[in-house]
Amino acid sequence: MLATAEKQIEIVKESGMREAFEPAKLRASLLRAGADEDAVAAVMAHMMNELKDGMTTKDIYNHAFKILSDWKKPVAQKYSLRRALMEMGPTGFPFENLIAEVLKGQGFETLTDQTVLGGCVPHEVDVVAWNDKKLIMVEAKFHNELGTKTDLKVALYVKARIDDLKENTFSYGGRDRKLSEGWLITNTKFSSTAIHYGICQNLTMIGWNYPEKGNLEDMILDCPHLLNIIYKNTPAKII
Repeated sequence: MLATAEKQIEIVKESGMREAFEPAKLRASLLRAGADEDAVAAVMAHMMNELKDGMTTKDIYNHAFKILSDWKKPVAQKYSLRRALMEMGPTGFPFENLIAEVLKGQGFETLTDQTVLGGCVPHEVDVVAWNDKKLIMVEAKFHNELGTKTDLKVALYVKARIDDLKENTFSYGGRDRKLSEGWLITNTKFSSTAIHYGICQNLTMIGWNYPEKGNLEDMILDCPHLLNIIYKNTPAKII
């Protein structure tokens, strides 16, 4: 930490903004991926020697991934998961299909690309999921750039759709039922104002690292077969 502070190294984020490199953030991401202390120490030692002012977060990722691949491949695959998910893109295995698989892993039956009628107008719903207790409709918001955030206007839009959908009754699971919950799920992050609005309006919002527990990364890792799907639909250079 002292070494980087002395050099005043600034890195360039995916959004193009510059910020001071914080070793603690890299260390935390490695630990979340399951790297042990020896692997973390190896990556950190390498990065401290390689750091240069103006280095991009992608450069840092590539360096860290290469070291982890040589050290522990399973940990490297987990570390690469977020980028691998983005590289899938909207085609091949669409994001809504992935979310449907995640919810199946939680015991729900699911359908994708549904057109359903609200109290006033019809809506295209990415994923409908149900079990004996709940009927959930999901807006799956996919971004293919790490710096992109799902913002307040998206949360407002989803909340308005949910309010209209709650005015009607739907036939899923062999019986007529009201909508229990509407969810907004994204593969990136939420803006702080979107999070504040979601909490205020009791809107279920799931992002890559939000909420702290039960976020999208957690949900995917709870379904090991999804890793095979993600990496199968990802360019080889990622893994």
